[in-house]
Amino acid sequence: MIVNPQLFNYRLIIGSLVVAIAVLAVFSFTNYESVREHQQFLEQEKELVENELSQMIERYDEVAGTNEYLTSQLKDARTDTKRALDSLRMLKSDVSVIARYKAQLLIFKSKNKQLFETIDSLNEINENLEKDKLLAHNELKKQLDANSSLTKMNESLSKTIEKGALLTANSFKAKAYLNKNGRLHETKRANKAETMEVCFTLAENALTEKGDKELYVQIVNPKNNVVADKGSIEFGDSSLIYSVKTVVNYNNKVVDVCTNVMSDPSDQPWSKGTYFVSVFYKDRKLGSTQVILD
Repeated sequence: MIVNPQLFNYRLIIGSLVVAIAVLAVFSFTNYESVREHQQFLEQEKELVENELSQMIERYDEVAGTNEYLTSQLKDARTDTKRALDSLRMLKSDVSVIARYKAQLLIFKSKNKQLFETIDSLNEINENLEKDKLLAHNELKKQLDANSSLTKMNESLSKTIEKGALLTANSFKAKAYLNKNGRLHETKRANKAETMEVCFTLAENALTEKGDKELYVQIVNPKNNVVADKGSIEFGDSSLIYSVKTVVNYNNKVVDVCTNVMSDPSDQPWSKGTYFVSVFYKDRKLGSTQVILD
């Protein structure tokens, strides 16, 4: 069999072309896949950078307004980060872009670290100050409560001492007398009575202030009128109508006191019935007794 050399050459050329086309197709496909994978990688890297920038901005937003000292620095850092994020989103993903923004991201991270370390330090200081303030407040409250308690105790003690220092009296007695020839004779007869003797005893009290004590005797007859009315004396918002005033020098010892109440002509004759006798020191009643006249 005789082969035509020219035909053989055509077949060889065609075969070579087919192989070349196949190799080129494989190479093109492989190269396409490589480029596609590379582009996907770049897109992923770009997305990662964008996410980190977004997280930084969120962190800035979280602490914004919580620290007045660093407000300006936080604002500037957020502005720079937002500007970088916006620029990155507008650019296509390529190696130079990713490399440039990664480098910028590292700078942001470094500044970010220093800034937030400062914020954390200040927050810790503020927390400690708040704790100290709370402790100081609690201690102050305890002290105020203690002072209040002491004040109440002192007030109670003062009231007790004041009460214990009050002038007191006992053994109240009263008798009606008839003045006959300059001598007094006790009587139970209303129509003969001219004067009434009132006696009592000031008790011993070391806490009572020494000095002259003005004592007032009030005798009220059965008609509810004050015998030998000497007018009234004012004690703050109260007043007292009295029959006689007597001044006693008190030196913290027992003092026996007697005083006579002479009736006025308008009191004559004395009425039958019960006479109420009371002794006052200022506006405080020391004690009382009564006399019944027939």
